[in-house]
Amino acid sequence: MKLVTEQMEQFLSGGAWIRRIFEQGLELKQQYGEDAVCDFSLGNPDLPPPAVVGECLAEMAQQADKPFAFGYMPNPGYPAVRAALAEHLAKEQGIALTANDLLLTCGAAGGINVFFRAVLTPGDEVICPIPYFVEYGFYAGNHGGVLKPVPTRPENFDLDIAAMEAAITPRTRVVLINSPNNPTGQVYSAETLRELAAMLTRVSAGRERPIYLLADEPYRFLAYDGVDVPSVLPLYSYAVVIGSFSKNLSLPGERVGYVVVSPLLDGREKLVSAMVFANRILGFVNAPAVGQSLLLRALGQEVDRSIYARRREAMAGVLTRAGYEFVMPRGAFYFFPKSPEADELAFLKRLTAERVLAVPGRGFGLPGYFRLAFCVDETVINRSEAGFAKALRA
Repeated sequence: MKLVTEQMEQFLSGGAWIRRIFEQGLELKQQYGEDAVCDFSLGNPDLPPPAVVGECLAEMAQQADKPFAFGYMPNPGYPAVRAALAEHLAKEQGIALTANDLLLTCGAAGGINVFFRAVLTPGDEVICPIPYFVEYGFYAGNHGGVLKPVPTRPENFDLDIAAMEAAITPRTRVVLINSPNNPTGQVYSAETLRELAAMLTRVSAGRERPIYLLADEPYRFLAYDGVDVPSVLPLYSYAVVIGSFSKNLSLPGERVGYVVVSPLLDGREKLVSAMVFANRILGFVNAPAVGQSLLLRALGQEVDRSIYARRREAMAGVLTRAGYEFVMPRGAFYFFPKSPEADELAFLKRLTAERVLAVPGRGFGLPGYFRLAFCVDETVINRSEAGFAKALRA
């Protein structure tokens, strides 16, 4: 008896590597104890939200008995929240924006799906650099799109603009980038983004359906050593930025994100209107009322980034002393070391035997590597060193 589609059967059999390793970690912790396992699988920020979040929740509780306290609002979000967010993003992105240039969404994932629903037709291609967040393929497929991964520069995971241009076909509709990157921590420079924008401007000229540049930026706030995270909005008229407050406010479960369109795009009102309509018919309806209220109060605040910076240094020290090869992440909270052997699954079995959990690189489209999420306490990072060293010696 077939209860689900064949496509879903394939998805289920392949599974999601990140969640699978995370669940394996829960089993190991139950078996050996919480302190016996070093789990670097899930990018789930452990830092508490800024104090203003708790203060806002307490105030909201006092207002909960009022009519429509948590009722429907316009599909793109509360007008006051959109206006405040536009002002905040204008400073962050370095370009003038209004509330009409953006909408609030159910997290960055909801924003990507809303955008794809508005612009993709069956068979359209979405180009993205390898390695990439694995859900991108599912998000494109949800709306008839096809993800088309393109290799990056092997020495540092930077964009290979020539390879991206060579991958463009008449069916290319979107180029999707993620900076700071999950899983590599790479941050694309202003020079690289200008080169990408110039290439897309040239290739899109004369096309009836231009190629959009979609920048997924949930880790924008988290760059190290003074690294700048440039904006694509001033560089290309068909640029769209997706963001969320999952990481910088430690609110991933509240699902508050946004989509903002470049003000350089003529006729952008139609694109925004299409995404607002998609937000409704996909069943999102609107971003959570509680999350939007929290956002309004917490805009401009964030978790303590210095904690992530210290953890990054600790993780780099552990991997270096244990003898691993890696590129130092410039942003986000991930390392993406090279596996000591080509089959990273075989190596990760040995690492798991030492109760150190990582996600295989093939889960991000690049076998031979593995991802470590260092959004864990520094004691866990330091405790993992013996396991990393022993697995490598084995």
